[in-house]
Amino acid sequence: MSLRQRLAELLVCLRDPQRVASFQRLCGVEEPRLAGADPPPLGEPGAAPEARGGRSRDRAAVPEGDGGKIRGCGARNGVRNGLPEAGADPATAAATATAGERESKATLQNKVQGLRRNSLTGEEGEVYGVRNWFLFYLFCFGTELGNELFYITFFPFWIWNLDALVGRRLVIMWVLVMYLGQCAKDVIRWPRPASPPVVKLEVFYNSEYSMPSTHAMSGTAIPISLVLLTYGRWQYPLIYGLVIAICWCSLVCLSRIYLGMHSILDIIAGFLYAIFILAVFYPYVELIDNFNQTYKYSPLIIISLHLALGIFSFTLDTWSTSRGDTAQILGSGAGIACGAHTAYRIGLMSDLPLDTLPLAVPSITVTRFGKVILRVLIGMVFLLLMRIVMKKITIPLACKMFGIKSDDIRKARQCMEIELTYRYLTYGMVGFSITFLVPCLFFLIGLS
Repeated sequence: MSLRQRLAELLVCLRDPQRVASFQRLCGVEEPRLAGADPPPLGEPGAAPEARGGRSRDRAAVPEGDGGKIRGCGARNGVRNGLPEAGADPATAAATATAGERESKATLQNKVQGLRRNSLTGEEGEVYGVRNWFLFYLFCFGTELGNELFYITFFPFWIWNLDALVGRRLVIMWVLVMYLGQCAKDVIRWPRPASPPVVKLEVFYNSEYSMPSTHAMSGTAIPISLVLLTYGRWQYPLIYGLVIAICWCSLVCLSRIYLGMHSILDIIAGFLYAIFILAVFYPYVELIDNFNQTYKYSPLIIISLHLALGIFSFTLDTWSTSRGDTAQILGSGAGIACGAHTAYRIGLMSDLPLDTLPLAVPSITVTRFGKVILRVLIGMVFLLLMRIVMKKITIPLACKMFGIKSDDIRKARQCMEIELTYRYLTYGMVGFSITFLVPCLFFLIGLS
C-alpha cells in the first residue's frame, strides 16, 4: 500500500462519525429511545438527513401526556410500554413493570434537552441522556471558551483591568484566526458529522460547515498568543503559562467532539491551521498595533478593510450562522482598533513605559478587587445597553435603506445587506466602547 493510500485511509478514519459517537459514549452521552420507536437508520425511509448536520428532521416526539414520561420501548418479560402483556404471568409481569417504571424514572432524571437553541433557524436540540455529569459540565464550559459570551467578557477584562496592550494585540490575532477559519469553512464545505450515529448536543452552529473547527482554532490561538504576549512582559514561570495553554486548548477541542459538532479531523485541522496563522502573522502583530494607534488615517483604513473583508466572506456561500459571526468578528476588531486610536490620540490611554518591564503580578487587596468588580459590572452593563440600542436602530434602518420588509425580523436578518450592516455597525460600536467610551466613563467616575 502506498503512502498516499495510507494517508487517505487515515483521513477517512479521522473523519468517521463513528469515532465521534464512540467518544461520546465513552464520556457518558446516550441517545434515549423516544416514543416507543428508534429513529430509522440512515438510508431507510424517514431518515432524510439535514443538508449539513445529517440529523433526521422527522424524529419521533416525546409524548405530552402522563407528565412527559418516556415509557419502555419494547416488550420485555411480558411487559409492553409499562403494561402487562396479555397471557403473561401476573406476578412476573407486575414485578417487571415495577422495576421498569423505577428504571424509567431514574433514566428520565439524566435526560436533558440540546444546548443553545438557534433563534434564527428555530432549530432545537434533541433529547439525550447523560451518565457523567462532571464531563457534561466540564465540556459545556470548554465550548463556552469559544462563544460570544466569553469573548465579550474576556477581552474587555484584559483591556480594563490587566494590560491594554496585551488585550489589543490578542484581539488582532483573534480576528485574523477567526476570519480565516470562517472563510475556510465556506470554501471547503464539509458537513457536520452525520447524526445518527452522532448525538448533537448543540445545534446553534449546526447550519455552518464543519472543516476546520473555528472553536479549535480559537482555543489554540488565544492561550498560545497570551503566553507569547505576556511572557517576558509579566513575571511568571513559563511552565505555568504552558500548562494553562495546553489545558485550555485540549478542553476546547475535546468539547467540540463531545458535543457532536466536529470530527477528529476537523479538530486536528483547526489546531494546525491556527498554529500556521500564528507563525505567519504573530511577528507583525506589534507593527499592526502601532499602526492602528499612531497612524493618522488608520481608522479610515481599518473600517474600509474590515468592511471589504466582510463583503467578500458573504459572497462565499449561502446563508449560515458563520456569515453573521464573521461580520461580528470584523466589526468588533475594527471598533476596538478605532477606539484604541482615538484613546491614544487624546492621551486617555497610554501603554506602560519599557523601563517598568517586566511587570510583577499585583497583590490582591480589597480596594483593588473592588475596583476590578466595579469596572467589570459598569463596563458590561454599558456594553449590553450599547448592543441593545444599536440592534434596535440598525436593523430597521438597514431594512429601510435596502428596501427589505421588516415584518419578519428573522427572515430579514438572513439577507446579506441586513446582516452585514447590522452586525458590523452594532459590534463595531461595542468594540469602540471597549477601548474608548468605557475608559472615558471610568475616567469621569474615578475608576481609571
